[in-house]
Amino acid sequence: MQTSGKLIWLDGALVPWDDAKVHLLTHTLHYGLGVFEGIRGYRRADGRTAIFRLGEHVDRLLQSAHICTIEVPHSRAQLMAACVETVRRNEMTEGYLRPIVFLGDPVMGLGTLENPTRVAIAAFLWGAYLGDEGLRRGIRARVSSFTRSGVNSSMAKGKICGQYVNSILAKREAHATGHDEAIMLDHNGHVTEATGENLFLIKGGRLFTAPLAAAILAGVTRDSVLQLARDAGIEAREELFNRDLLYVADEVFLTGTAAELTPVCEIDGRRIGGGEVGPVTRRLQQAYFDAVKGAAPRHPEWLTYV
Repeated sequence: MQTSGKLIWLDGALVPWDDAKVHLLTHTLHYGLGVFEGIRGYRRADGRTAIFRLGEHVDRLLQSAHICTIEVPHSRAQLMAACVETVRRNEMTEGYLRPIVFLGDPVMGLGTLENPTRVAIAAFLWGAYLGDEGLRRGIRARVSSFTRSGVNSSMAKGKICGQYVNSILAKREAHATGHDEAIMLDHNGHVTEATGENLFLIKGGRLFTAPLAAAILAGVTRDSVLQLARDAGIEAREELFNRDLLYVADEVFLTGTAAELTPVCEIDGRRIGGGEVGPVTRRLQQAYFDAVKGAAPRHPEWLTYV
């Protein structure tokens, strides 16, 4: 369930939710050249609200814009302050933030440089992306018929609006066949990620995920889980693997700001491990939720208090 906030930060000012509008000829609407982020704020055990890894998310937003040759008219510090203010002014104790940098109107044409760069930050309540039941008991996934775009045909390290069409089609296909999520391979058959999440598997007590050199987004939650695994003494490897290793994995899970840490218990009709959430997944899931909203955070540097 998604519940809207009351105010949206738009081009430097907070405006009422229903007044945050753009023109039909907004360039990004037509051509997809824009960048965005997903950020969560949590109410912690002590009652305070903290935004998780805000600096890293804003850094990636700016890096994505740089990849797209978009000049952002606000500094890192200004964007971080705007995110905090948006949560505070919406009187939210927790929620999801969606900053987006996009090209405005009125000039059409692929190569135009005339339209202004605009920036918005919306805040709203959004529960578990793959469902509360998915967090507790795991989800069903399928390997998609859609291939993850290659590293020379898309900018995989940018969180770029138009690049998500491929993921949307894969997600629709998964839902049409009764699955919760799709897993995408690259053109060589290596596992990359899901439609909006990074993917991990556990085999023989070791944690595996695709390397950053692959066609994957450099996920902030992915990085957090790798650090939490190392904190717990779990060997973590970043290397390429094929779909058949998924089938024989002991455990599989997905990570992302929206999905948090969601177990996968079935892929392509094959039970993963015992068909239920495994012990390493559960251990890392607990460590993750302790980090974002527990009483004694192991990594206080990841938190920006509102």
